[in-house]
Amino acid sequence: MNKKARYWVTADDGGVRCGLCPHRCRLAEGATGRCGIRRASGGVLYACGYGKISSAAIDPIEKKPLYHFHPGSRIFSIGGWGCNFACEFCQNWTISQRVESGAGDVDPSGIVADAGSAGSIGVAYTYNEPLVGIEFVQDCAQAVRKAGLKNVLVTNGYIERGPASDLLPLVDALNIDIKSMNEEFYRMHCGGRLAPVLDFAKQAVEAGCHVEITNLLIPGLNSSDDEVHALAEWIAGNLGPGTPLHISAYRPQYKLSIKSTPYSLMESAWKVSRAALSYVYLGNTTGEGQNTVCPGCSATLVTRRGYMTELRGTIDGSCADCGRRVDIAP
Repeated sequence: MNKKARYWVTADDGGVRCGLCPHRCRLAEGATGRCGIRRASGGVLYACGYGKISSAAIDPIEKKPLYHFHPGSRIFSIGGWGCNFACEFCQNWTISQRVESGAGDVDPSGIVADAGSAGSIGVAYTYNEPLVGIEFVQDCAQAVRKAGLKNVLVTNGYIERGPASDLLPLVDALNIDIKSMNEEFYRMHCGGRLAPVLDFAKQAVEAGCHVEITNLLIPGLNSSDDEVHALAEWIAGNLGPGTPLHISAYRPQYKLSIKSTPYSLMESAWKVSRAALSYVYLGNTTGEGQNTVCPGCSATLVTRRGYMTELRGTIDGSCADCGRRVDIAP
């Protein structure tokens, strides 16, 4: 589809400047932005990835990961191509770090139809970085909302405030990846900046969206107790102590060959984070840190074995044992 992009202006030299994300790429004729999916042609910026799907599946909502948003449900999940980061440890680099121009086109109405026929609660925009294809996400999200279904965004959060303001009213829930609380980490290992990500996370909460955070724990790079503590304290102070944090174990991927995160390091990060946050989970690993427990009395509210989920400790949104209201969207 020859889809004109949104969020750009004509540059002084006749090229175009994209205004979607903080990179604000200046593109000469025929060039693409750092995302690889937005191209200048004839003095116009085009969304070259519009409707081009790299992946589609029915996933448990917990796989996003979202543990406090309709737990136990399933959601139709789609991915496109490209990303505005270049993370050395990307697990989906085969679709985020390249673009398949020959991919077939899909219409937003087809996405809604597929989601409805699959019995899912809605559509999750995930796998690659969905924000670089914001035009398609917006059009799908409007159709999904009209159909009475939910919109979920799994994102690195690297977007300017204006485009985010247009999109967030259509989004029901997000998982935002905060990779580190260190600007140098973002610069060296991701090719971006931390501050815009933190601003977006706050903006999403202010917009009334359900927000959960993921942090990939990489030994020696972002795993010190001080940095783990800084992330948990920032979440508690800016998003709320009831915001779920998913600490995920790193495995060697793409360009990074550091050894996998040991469980002992995951356990330590869990304990440090729990001092500030009510709900902390361990992902991509076995052992503790999967179930949801009441912050008031420690009763088990939700049990998880892999992606098998059982709600057993809540009544009308409150803990069945102590009556405390819990932060779970049914």
